[in-house]
Amino acid sequence: MEANSLDFLKQVVTAPSPSGFEGPVRKIIAERMAGFCDEVRHDVMGNVIGVLNPDGDRRIMLAGHCDEIGMMVTNISKEGYLYFAAVGGIEPMLLVGQPVLIYNEAGDVPGVVGRKPIHLFRYDKDPKKKPPKMHELWIDIGADDREDAEKAVAVGDYITVDAGFRPLRNDLVAARGFDDRVGAFAVVETLRRLAEGTPDPQVAVYGVATTQEELGLRGARTSAYGIRPDAGIAIDLGFASDYPTVNKNIVGDISMGKGPIIAKGPNINPVLGRMLVDTAKAEDIPYQMEGAPKATGTDANVMQMTRSGVATALISVPNRYMHTPVEVVSLKDLDHTSELLAALLRTMDPEQDFTPSFG
Repeated sequence: MEANSLDFLKQVVTAPSPSGFEGPVRKIIAERMAGFCDEVRHDVMGNVIGVLNPDGDRRIMLAGHCDEIGMMVTNISKEGYLYFAAVGGIEPMLLVGQPVLIYNEAGDVPGVVGRKPIHLFRYDKDPKKKPPKMHELWIDIGADDREDAEKAVAVGDYITVDAGFRPLRNDLVAARGFDDRVGAFAVVETLRRLAEGTPDPQVAVYGVATTQEELGLRGARTSAYGIRPDAGIAIDLGFASDYPTVNKNIVGDISMGKGPIIAKGPNINPVLGRMLVDTAKAEDIPYQMEGAPKATGTDANVMQMTRSGVATALISVPNRYMHTPVEVVSLKDLDHTSELLAALLRTMDPEQDFTPSFG
């Protein structure tokens, strides 16, 4: 991956962006888009939309959601401890002992998720040490009491685990919230490749960093309604199955570093899906296939059903440990994702018909 692109990726995945609090990452994305897009705009949901060739006859929408899972302060005890709820799907046991940051207008407040030491569980009536529930966890910011805590934080403040960007071996990297800020990254990188390469796309390309996907695909629903695309491609994370305990018979045989995942199923327009596969073969870009026999849990789901219907496709970046503070992806897979999308859009016929055949 080019150094400039890698630096952008680090900025995107280390900025806080729990659903409903995407402002910091939206600013980074909008500034990057402004360097090569014909137009950059925002909508009332906070979606960031970068446009290339807006006068093209076919409108193609790329959607990668820029929100991540996180938490929110729901109560401050009289002792000054913070209680919280999940924003999106989080397994409570993964939060125990984690450093966190609480965000508000006054600045970032550090804290830690506390837990009684294992030595003291023997005094409990239930010696099994059951996994904690979310409402049983608390954050310690070092406050003396509630009054002291309220000088720094407030109910409604957003929280993330304080996890950075960690390079691993063989071009793998770990961070929190790759789901799905790598999708938003791939959208921006595709726009950059199209703007800097040749030939220019003949279709209008709308690259969208969508918001609030983790709470029900909300940003994609509203942005697709406003853009009125002829076709839409969602870029998200997919489950890798190359590590212990994952059943390939359920997930499929998906490995890190072997290319993006192209989905096939009822959520996928067969014409657009075939075009992605044909482009990957023609450009010698590695790819993997995923069977998706029902509605996907991605932005492709709502794009497909917008207005009178949109031809949709889904490309996923293989990922280990989704919805944990140590999600892992391959930089090679990321590069190949934007490379494939750019190749497809650069050669797409502005009169392309996406209507499925009878066969």
